[in-house]
Amino acid sequence: MKIEDHLRNIKESLDVIKESIQKGIQERQRNIGFNVSVASVEMLEVFLHKENIINPGLMIKHDWFTSLRKAKEKLDFNFPEKEKIINFLFEIETKRNLLCYGKPRPVSEIESVLNSFNELKKLFKKKGLKWD
Repeated sequence: MKIEDHLRNIKESLDVIKESIQKGIQERQRNIGFNVSVASVEMLEVFLHKENIINPGLMIKHDWFTSLRKAKEKLDFNFPEKEKIINFLFEIETKRNLLCYGKPRPVSEIESVLNSFNELKKLFKKKGLKWD
């Protein structure tokens, strides 16, 4: 996928996340779960493409990050702040299915996922990623 397509998808997810926060995170936990997950993976792909670490044909799957072992196997190459990025993605993905398919979750759990996402977003911004 082209970087422009990834950036468009990131913007869309960020808009949905913002709207979900405004409407109430408990009422929109599914939207938050899906969009935080997809935006995180899209940001990682853009970062790795821009750093010329992966080719444009490689597609990263969100479910790679449900296990730290699996994530490290799939991303068996080095890149800046790899451990930190994988850990944020792991934190997000371990909660994704609970938010998307489970019963209503406590506000603190939804906020925890949003906090991990915001930290990941800050990290990618510091690395020069722009989607605005």
